[in-house]
Amino acid sequence: MHHFFVAPAQVMGDCIRITGPDVNHMKNALRMKPGEEVLISDGTGTDYRCALSSLDSDCVEARIVSVDRDGRELPSRIWLFQGLPKSDKMELIIQKAVELGAACIVPVSTKNAVVKLDAKKEEAKRKRWQAIAESAAKQSGRSLMPEVMGLMTLGQAFDYIEKEQFALRLIPYEHEAGMEGSRQELSRVGPGQDIAVFIGPEGGFDEAEINLALKKGVRPVSLGKRILRTETAGLAMLSVLMMRLEGGL
Repeated sequence: MHHFFVAPAQVMGDCIRITGPDVNHMKNALRMKPGEEVLISDGTGTDYRCALSSLDSDCVEARIVSVDRDGRELPSRIWLFQGLPKSDKMELIIQKAVELGAACIVPVSTKNAVVKLDAKKEEAKRKRWQAIAESAAKQSGRSLMPEVMGLMTLGQAFDYIEKEQFALRLIPYEHEAGMEGSRQELSRVGPGQDIAVFIGPEGGFDEAEINLALKKGVRPVSLGKRILRTETAGLAMLSVLMMRLEGGL
């Protein structure tokens, strides 16, 4: 079943109106017809099973058949604060993070990051990254539309989670010895939390950045005896959190 997102305002009674680029995709690429069933999410966690009623040049209307307000989201919101990686690795990270349930991805500039973005490049990149997040959300059947936020410095990111009072703040660090601390931190994971995960770039975090993290209540954890690439570390952490929140660990 094809999956689409709309704004909550497009849900009107027992009908949903789809506008924008999805209209052309539905009509000309998918060649959909009245009567076909689709899954439509309002981006806030509610899913609608619908039957298409009409397809016009600028609008598609669908009749709501059933409503699922539980959706398929994790019971906590995970924020991935990702140190800027080289090349197109960020695209892969965003795609897989969305599939694993991340609610928000925040690109972060750090001391050891090779990539530097000026304002013009940042906006173009953010739009591209958001499009990748939206595509991954559709493919993976998400009920919530994850957001790719604008670039932050690491200091700004720490200030943000402090201001918003994140319940759990984790930073995988290759020099963190043993798994006992990781087990203790993961034992605190539960529903209804905002969870921040900080991942360094290829060069890792500077020691001063780790010290700042500790002052901001961010707890270092180990991901094992091996050193993981930046595009692997975040996904490993998200996988563990997903399984924990879904009751699998």
